[in-house]
Amino acid sequence: MRAIFVTGTDTGVGKTVICGLLGRFLSDKGYNVITQKWVQSGSGSFPKDIDSHLKLMGLTRRDVKDYLSHISPYSYRFPASPHLSADLENKKISSARIKKSFRFLAKRFDFVIVEGSGGALVPINRKKLLIDIAKDLKLPVLVVAGNKLGAINHTLLTIEAIRVRRMKIAGVIFNDLSKKTAEMILKDNPDIVKALTGERILGRLPWMKDKDSLYEAFIPKGERIKWIAG
Repeated sequence: MRAIFVTGTDTGVGKTVICGLLGRFLSDKGYNVITQKWVQSGSGSFPKDIDSHLKLMGLTRRDVKDYLSHISPYSYRFPASPHLSADLENKKISSARIKKSFRFLAKRFDFVIVEGSGGALVPINRKKLLIDIAKDLKLPVLVVAGNKLGAINHTLLTIEAIRVRRMKIAGVIFNDLSKKTAEMILKDNPDIVKALTGERILGRLPWMKDKDSLYEAFIPKGERIKWIAG
């Protein structure tokens, strides 16, 4: 089984884009790839994040129509932490159902990319965190850090949380969120996190609107992720 769990240092740091780019990269390498979003909030019956993955991979829902219920076991309307979104609709999130959906896809695809919800320590109820499901499934973790002022603290805390669970960290990607942040900050963030943790820093992904150019910038990072996660 080849799979990876993609978490962020916060919400809105670029996990969705990274998942889509990684999916495209692995597909280009000849792998049969699918993405998952275990819990989506702030969406309709189908996760908007999965739509974004598919678009970046050059696919549509029709290409995965036989797997839709497994791609996203839970989707809620209210944009909030999974536990709150589920409570508002009087629905419980079952870790067993999520694991079943993951294993269903893992048997049918060469590679499963799982996008987490928000940051690493996101609860699905008052007792369990989403990342604990990834731990149970023994998934390596790819950390997406929003590259901005404050990223050092957020990234170090995320790495600590993953290490406490004795999970493998496949690497850290620093995603530039804006052209307005000082270059010295954007450059220093990955350097100091590498020095303090010794983790694999896969590099910076520059801020750019053109998705094809962004993909070209991602390719060297994808090469490292493929071998680490595989």
